Amino acid sequence: MKHWKNLGFALALAVVCAGCGPANSSSDNKAAVAPDTAARPAPAAAVAEPALPALELPNTFVHEVRAESSGRDYQLWVSLPAGYKRGEKQYPVVFVADAAYSFPLVRSIRNLLGQDGRNIEDFVLVGLSPERQMSAQNSRSRDYTPSVPVRSSPDAYTAERYGQADVYRDYLEQQVFPLIAAEYDVDMERKVFVGHSYGGLFGSYVLLTRPQMFSAYILGSPSLWFDKHRILGIEADYDRDHDALPARVMLYAGEFETPGDSPRHFNSVDLIGDIQRFEQRLESRGYRGLTVDSEVLPGEDHLTVFPSLVSRGLLWALPGHGPYTSG
Repeated sequence: MKHWKNLGFALALAVVCAGCGPANSSSDNKAAVAPDTAARPAPAAAVAEPALPALELPNTFVHEVRAESSGRDYQLWVSLPAGYKRGEKQYPVVFVADAAYSFPLVRSIRNLLGQDGRNIEDFVLVGLSPERQMSAQNSRSRDYTPSVPVRSSPDAYTAERYGQADVYRDYLEQQVFPLIAAEYDVDMERKVFVGHSYGGLFGSYVLLTRPQMFSAYILGSPSLWFDKHRILGIEADYDRDHDALPARVMLYAGEFETPGDSPRHFNSVDLIGDIQRFEQRLESRGYRGLTVDSEVLPGEDHLTVFPSLVSRGLLWALPGHGPYTSG
């Protein structure tokens, strides 16, 4: 395992966008090249510009981890709160899926909204990044989904692989958790999971297979629709053998994450209806130890909702010592 201080910000700015189309290929422009190009003299070699240092995030660390069961290489990105000093106290720890997008954002929300523990309790942040040398879309589609769906058309389920959430869950429990516990002063009884979209689906899967892995789940716009709502079958399997589900769960969706007439509305799935039905189903079971709630956030769609749900979710999961201040 290698361990570096200061995570380069350029690395963290790779935005996760499942389903985004490929960039225009440069090969499209080949026809515009004049046929006598090869006969022209080569231009003078450009003078190399001096390399500029990368923008770095203070108090951040990168751990290289090879998953023992799969042989896949991942990074863990860790951000410590400003007041962190080894040996003084144990901090709750927040794990965020899709770290390329979520890690710098959640770090900034903690540092600004948290107000040094006054509004949100200070916490150690762990970003779960995709497999090295793999696109974020392909990595998350494989690692965050609980089943292999039937591809009914070429446009459905376009990633390379699906259905290995169990493998990724075990990697977190068996390797990531022990590493974080050994390297940092954290309270491993107070672990919070934050996931959006497929990340929210993965959190739902963990909740219904090993709920004790996290004490609180912040699930934003979870893709409960995946594989014909396979997650509901997983919940039914859990219910047959358990009467307790010890976890706190908050479900979020944006106002526009339902079919509608505007460009911001979804046309194919109803995430608002899904989270409300999921909440009602969990409550109807009467699971001991479970608290679950949902909220629809006004003015938000699938791409804008994450900053708002993270702010609200952290205020809910890790309230600070107060009194609350808005600045």
